[in-house]
Amino acid sequence: MSMEHTCFEHDPQKIALLTDSCADLSAAQRAGTPIFVVPLKIRCQDGAEYGDGVDIFAQDIYARQRAGELPQTSLPDGGEVKETLDQIAALGYERVIAIHLSSGLSGTYNMVRLHCAEREDLTTAVFDSLSGSLGIGITLLQLWEDIQSGMDWDTLVGERVPFLLKNTFPYFTVDTLEYLQKGGRIGKMTAFAGTMLNIKPIVGFAADGQLTSVAKVRGRKAVQGKLLEMLQARMAEHGPGHRYNLAVANGGAPEEMAELKGKVDAAFPASAHFWDGEIDATLSVYIGAGVLGAAIQFLD
Repeated sequence: MSMEHTCFEHDPQKIALLTDSCADLSAAQRAGTPIFVVPLKIRCQDGAEYGDGVDIFAQDIYARQRAGELPQTSLPDGGEVKETLDQIAALGYERVIAIHLSSGLSGTYNMVRLHCAEREDLTTAVFDSLSGSLGIGITLLQLWEDIQSGMDWDTLVGERVPFLLKNTFPYFTVDTLEYLQKGGRIGKMTAFAGTMLNIKPIVGFAADGQLTSVAKVRGRKAVQGKLLEMLQARMAEHGPGHRYNLAVANGGAPEEMAELKGKVDAAFPASAHFWDGEIDATLSVYIGAGVLGAAIQFLD
C-alpha cells in the first residue's frame, strides 16, 4: 500500500479525491496528491479483460484497431471500488470527493455513488462530471490546490466542485468517425459523409453529458485553429479579468499537441496552470487515434 497519498501536512481536513481512469491523469500528475483512481475495464477479442491504465493503454487500443479489432468497454470492478475506498480509510482519510466520467457515457458515476453510500467510516460527496478526460483531470488538480489553500469541506462540495464542473469547457477532434459510428455514438450516414468530405468534427459535451458536435472543419490542418477559436469564444463569453486554467491532450498525436499548446499559450498567456495529458484507453475505444483536445476552466 503506497503512502504517497498521505498528504495530511497539506490537508488537515483529511480529504481524499477519487476518480476513474478517464480523468487522464498520469502517475506523475498524481504524485504527492490524494487523488485515487479506479480503472474502467476493456474487453478484447482474445477474451481477456484489462484494466484501463493498468495493463492496457491507449497505444494498445490503437494497435488492436489497426488490426481490425473492436474492443469493448465496461464498468470498473465493484471489488476494486470497495478496495480503493478501504485503502482511503486505512490511510486515515475521513472524507472523499469523487468525480467520475459523465453518466451520459458510462454507469461508473452511479456505481461509485452506490458504494460510497454504504460507507459509515467515510463522509462522501460523489459528482457526475457530465464530462470526460481533460474536464475531469484539471478539476481534480484544481481541487487539490483549493484543499491545500484551506478551502473547507462545505465550501468544496457545496460551491467549488459544482462551479468548476459548470465552468470547465473541453473540446476535442477525432481523426476518423469510424469508431464513434461502430460504437453507436453517431449514425452511419454521418460517419460516411464525414469520411467522404474529410470533415473533422469538434466534439464537446452537451448539458446531459452526451458527446455532441459543436463545430466542423474540413481537413486536419484546420483543427488547431478551430480549437483555439472555441477557447477564445468561451473567454469572450465569460468576460475579461477572470482567472483560468488551460489544458491540452492528445491520443496518438503528441507532436500536434505540442504545436497546439504553443499556440494556446501564446493566445492565453495569463493562465494559472497549463496542463497536458494523454487520452485513456477507454475513450480511445470510441474515438481512435489522432485525437487532439483543448480545454479552458474558469476559476471565478
